[in-house]
Amino acid sequence: MRLCMFHPAGQPLERGWVGRIDGDHVTQLAAQTLQSFFTGGGAAREHAVYPLASVQLLAPVLHPPAVRVFASETSFEFANPAAIRGPGATVRAESPSDTVSQGSLVVLPRIAAAVGADGELAGFTLMAEWRRPGTDPPKDRDFALGLGPVVVTPDELAADGLEAVVRVDGDERLRAPFDDFDWATACDFAGAGTRLYPGDLLSGPPLASVEVAPGSQVEIAVSDIGLLDQAVSRD
Repeated sequence: MRLCMFHPAGQPLERGWVGRIDGDHVTQLAAQTLQSFFTGGGAAREHAVYPLASVQLLAPVLHPPAVRVFASETSFEFANPAAIRGPGATVRAESPSDTVSQGSLVVLPRIAAAVGADGELAGFTLMAEWRRPGTDPPKDRDFALGLGPVVVTPDELAADGLEAVVRVDGDERLRAPFDDFDWATACDFAGAGTRLYPGDLLSGPPLASVEVAPGSQVEIAVSDIGLLDQAVSRD
């Protein structure tokens, strides 16, 4: 399945609705969040059907309990769940602290997995890890993590061998495959001695970083997942 959070265009909702994308339509599912859909066993009553072209896709997991960004299958750091930004979002180029001069940001494409009800991997999506050069880690990536546009369940997507294309203002800046990543080992490592909750995000290692100037539009595309588009503000 291709799962999403959405709201009909022109009818903004605070959290949106859970949906299943079938071709050029979205079927609303009776779940408050994707986390609750996973907790319910991946099944829910169907409601209204909307043309895909008439809805706004949101971050599929808006408030993940935890975000782990992996450097390898047995090495990760925590990232900020409050930094999640969905498709069409604008990322601030300026540091709110005013301690860092305005300038370009960098974005690192990643594949991220969402955890399901029993600690298993429930699906895969795109992550855009934004970083602010000149800011000391980990605050350099504390402000924005792009996510979306959909979560594709493992029965429809093999996460190995995926290729990403990054475009800035329509110009291709990066085209490269993600390295093979042992998702099962990473999931076991993340859950060792603790508990993984539905909606937890596990991100595989990134591709090379791409510099993005203020005022630019960025697209990260993976054919089997979709296109994550975001913008960088001028202020």
